[in-house]
Amino acid sequence: MSSPHLPKVAGIDPSLPAPTHTSDPVTPPSAPGPDPAPGPAVQDHLARWVSDLTTLHELTERLALTGTLEDALDELLRAGAGLVGARRGLVALEPADGLGPVTTVGLGLGRADLGHIETIPRGSPSAGHLLDGLPEPDGERRSGVAHPDIPGEPELDPRHREVAARLGYSASYAMALDPPAAPGGTAGATGIAGAAHPAGRLGAAAWLYDEPAEPAERQRHLVGLYCRYAAAHIARLVELSRARATVATVQEELLPTRLPRIPGVRLAVRHRAAPRGGGDWYDALPLPDGALGLSVGGVTGSGAGAVAAMGRLRASLRAYAVMEGEDPVAVLSDLELLLRLTEPARSATALFAYYEPLPRRMVLAGAGHCPPLITGARRTEFVETALSAPLGMLSCWEAPSVEFQPGRGETLLFYSDGLLHRTGEPMDRAFARLHSAAASAPGAVRNDPDGFADHLLRTVLPDAAFPDAAFPDAHRADTHRGDAAVDTAPAGGGRGGSAGADDGTEDVVLLVAHFD
Repeated sequence: MSSPHLPKVAGIDPSLPAPTHTSDPVTPPSAPGPDPAPGPAVQDHLARWVSDLTTLHELTERLALTGTLEDALDELLRAGAGLVGARRGLVALEPADGLGPVTTVGLGLGRADLGHIETIPRGSPSAGHLLDGLPEPDGERRSGVAHPDIPGEPELDPRHREVAARLGYSASYAMALDPPAAPGGTAGATGIAGAAHPAGRLGAAAWLYDEPAEPAERQRHLVGLYCRYAAAHIARLVELSRARATVATVQEELLPTRLPRIPGVRLAVRHRAAPRGGGDWYDALPLPDGALGLSVGGVTGSGAGAVAAMGRLRASLRAYAVMEGEDPVAVLSDLELLLRLTEPARSATALFAYYEPLPRRMVLAGAGHCPPLITGARRTEFVETALSAPLGMLSCWEAPSVEFQPGRGETLLFYSDGLLHRTGEPMDRAFARLHSAAASAPGAVRNDPDGFADHLLRTVLPDAAFPDAAFPDAHRADTHRGDAAVDTAPAGGGRGGSAGADDGTEDVVLLVAHFD
């Protein structure tokens, strides 16, 4: 019998004979055995490496959560002290481009201690003063400088050893804060709101040891990596701080620094601006026939755009008030038309009051703004203003005016809604808090508009929400002196578009008028 034919399969020719094996079949290799376990030294090295990565991740994550320079510098000192095994330290911030800000922050050191350290000569070759750029003895700069035994280093400046003995530290380790180059590699490039990106060294941080010591190589490596990241983060905060300072300066110049003198009326103001620049304003201007115009208001948004819009609206309101101030409704109607034509994407709240001293008559109109509060020996109440929408919200704004007579010895308070939002309470409770604070004002401050304004701020704003409620660095202008003293510092406010924000994102304005 013939052998059966194999079926035809694609790619296989069944007519070809099967190959003949001429050698022994290849034995498949045996399965590989497990790799030998790493030795204890390798395991320890890997464990330390993982531990270092974890530590750096946790520390940089905490640093990234800081939003202000002060918090970032404090966190840098605490984290660095843990990495190098020190108990005290200080960081000196003085950007090399000379544009500021300049500050020195200590960990475990008081103001007097920092003052002693500042007396170490800058030119000493021991790099005793941090802002010398941490030079090498040959004049070159390096990132870290260690003094493991300050009393035993004769080449140190005598003042350095004297200060160390006075403060009780025997060794130090310093790290420079060198941020990466600005985006694009251009030093001093402009960034946020035209602020210059800090170029060059920002300063340095130093940690102090009570006994002669110095960090190990591993500790130096870790703190070096951490300071490199910290310098980049601090550089961004420096740029932000400069931008905020620029916006605050512009806003200060757009607001009056002196209030007018009107017979029978004494004025005082407190204004605290937002870090990003708020759009709230206040104004007091003399009008024809001995009258007085008072206004407060604010535009939506924050930043340089809101500040610029606020300046344009305030200047326009002054012009309208001079021409037709006796009719507050007409003043606000013209302002609303201007806003719709020139700022169609914005809305604004406003309150304008026209006061005639001789008949002691006040006429006011409001557009979506909080009602003023009048207080005296016999009454403390909110002035009933007509309910109306903010300017720019409707196709045609209109609201009636309100007329009343402030009595002798009474005080009228105009304020921004940021004052109420900063309390952190619902609006009805915030209004009640303001009413209670005005009604409970001591007699000593009732006849003093400055004292009355400070009393309200201390009483209305809780310490947790606003620690410096008395606004020691706020914008002040009054009529008790020919030239009003003005101190301006940005705080936590600006009209950020959130009607109920209690996180310090809105301006606070207080305009107080006392009628003799």
